[in-house]
Amino acid sequence: MFSSKGERNMDALLGANSSLKGNVTVKGTLRVDGVLEGDIETDWLILGEKGVIKGNISAKSVIIGGKIEGNVSASESLELERKGRIEGDIRTARLSVHEGGQLNGRATMGEGESKVVELKQAQ
Repeated sequence: MFSSKGERNMDALLGANSSLKGNVTVKGTLRVDGVLEGDIETDWLILGEKGVIKGNISAKSVIIGGKIEGNVSASESLELERKGRIEGDIRTARLSVHEGGQLNGRATMGEGESKVVELKQAQ
């Protein structure tokens, strides 16, 4: 998502005066400042303060400054900024919530999927 100099490489952008309906897949970084209705699959997602997403999200890392109505799965990290709002469940390895950020749903944290080990009884 970031180069060695700390610059952001944007692979796709939905501008503030734009709206889109449909599912979106982006290799790399997607920034949404407008309204997107549909599911998103990307490596990194940045949702601007005025951005709105109505759909489920699957990404490595997510930064939320706007509003999401849907479930979010972030395999590496999720950052909920002070004006960020989520109406749905989240699943992530690392969660950061700034003062003022709102989550109306369940949060599940941990790395990878849980592994259940079945024990056999001695006979």
